[in-house]
Parts: sequence; structure tokens; C-alpha cells
Amino acid sequence: MGFLYWLEDIRVPVINELMLAITYLGDEIAFLVVALIIMWCVDKKTGYYILSVGFLGTIANQFMKLWFRIPRPWILDENFTILEQAREGASGYSFPSGHTQSSVGTFGSIAYVTSNRFLRYACILAVILVPFSRMYIGVHTPLDVGVAAAMAAVLIFGLKPIIMGKNERVFPVFLGIMVAVSVGFLCFVEFYSFPADIDPHNMESGLKNAYTLLGSLLGLVVVYIVDSKWLHFPTQAVRWVQIIKVVLGFALVLIVKIGFKSMLDSAFGTLIGRAVRYFLIVIVAGIVWPLVFKRLAKFGSKE
Repeated sequence: MGFLYWLEDIRVPVINELMLAITYLGDEIAFLVVALIIMWCVDKKTGYYILSVGFLGTIANQFMKLWFRIPRPWILDENFTILEQAREGASGYSFPSGHTQSSVGTFGSIAYVTSNRFLRYACILAVILVPFSRMYIGVHTPLDVGVAAAMAAVLIFGLKPIIMGKNERVFPVFLGIMVAVSVGFLCFVEFYSFPADIDPHNMESGLKNAYTLLGSLLGLVVVYIVDSKWLHFPTQAVRWVQIIKVVLGFALVLIVKIGFKSMLDSAFGTLIGRAVRYFLIVIVAGIVWPLVFKRLAKFGSKE
């Protein structure tokens, strides 16, 4: 808390706005955009690597939030103040930091595997700035971001040989393990006897994430099987084709993510509907939209 008080003392409006912008690099949308760009336009193995780090990191992060149930800094110390603009997005438990987990996992993975020096340095900068921004705006302690960053680092270094290695038989087995872990986490949030005073927002967040992850991972299993056996969609194309792939593809994903919500929630209920929706998001992103990639790549190569 002493370090957070020091950061509170040096806050100035222009830096406040900068940190509030930087912290969004740890949001779900940022993770989704980066993962899709790499999956569609760079390298599928690297895409699976980043997705795996993100999915397992989220499971570990949400489990620890619900297990330790540590309050936010301003609840631990009523004299401490946060940036009010950050309050709405910082409900629930504090330890460990989800934004840190996501940003370090995503950008740290890219920095670890890329051969582009500029990209590596940019990603390392994001790995440093996002956790710092979480402390600067007052929503996490050094312990929150330190443990989250360490967890992400373990996944970055531990999963690379499994997913990026030459043995193609390892990753399908690992996909099955990830599905099993997500089922275990779902059982934990559904059936564990939590105390009566558990934070309702975090309980709701844990349930949502459990169903989201299970739907996403089941979709990823289908995508891997279909692409490795039949689809084999290409990632390379001329630059303007890559831009079309990203812009139109992301629009299609958002249509499923936002447009199908009410219909699926009504048909299956909120939680199962969420699992079905994220399953469809992954299917659209990994199979339906990539069906046009071969044609787009050929069309672009004629220019």
C-alpha cells in the first residue's frame, strides 16, 4: 500500500489518461484482436500458443480470485483513492490481476517467439506498462500484478515446447487436457461451497468465465481437427488482403458475439447460452471465415 500511496501522490491528469488507455491492452477485446490477427495472418501454431496461454491463464486467475478472495486496495485501506474512471471496471476481488495475466501472457508470448526486434521491444513495453497502469490507477497492489505476471511467465515458457515443438501429436493431447481443466474449473465454481459473504460480482464473473472457456476450448478442438485434416487455411497473403481478412473477419466475430447473445440466452439460458455463443465464435473465426482465405490469397497474388 505504501507504493500505491506514492503513485497516488504523483498522479497528474495527462498521465492519468495515458494509464487509463494503456490498461485496456489487458482487456478481452485486445486479447481477441491480437490472437485473431496472428491466427489468420501470421502463423497458426503461434496463434494456438497465445490462445493456450490466455485460456489456461484465465482459468488459473479466476480460480485464485475465488479461492483467496482478497479485496481491492481501496477496500483494504479506506484512506486510499483510485481514479474514479477505473472504478466501474474494477469490481470483484483484487488478487491476482486479470489484466496483468492477459497482457503479460499475450504480449509476452509474442515477444518470446518473434524474430522481429521492433515487435519484441513493443511487446516487452506492453508487458511492463499494463501491470504498472493497474497499480497507477489504484485497482491492484504490487502483489496482485506480481503473482499474475509470474503465472503468465510460467505458462509462456512452459507451453512453448508443447505447442511450438515439432511433434505434431502433442498438441491434440494437450487440447484434451485443457478441456478437462476447464471442466474441472466449471465444477469448482458450480459445486464448491463458497462462504455466504462471497463477492457476488466475482462469483458471477467466475461462472461466466467457466462457461466461456469451456465453449471456447470445445470450439478450438473442432477448429484444430477440421483445419488439420481438411481445411488447411493459408495465413499468407498480400498486405491489402490481410487487412480485408482482419477487418471483415473481426466484424463477423462481433456479429456472433453481440448479435447472437439475446437469441442464445433465450434458447439455452444465460450461462449455457454463453458457452454456445463462444463455441460459435471460435467456429466462425477458425473454420467459417477461413473458408475464403485460399480464394482471397489467390486473388491477391494476381495483382
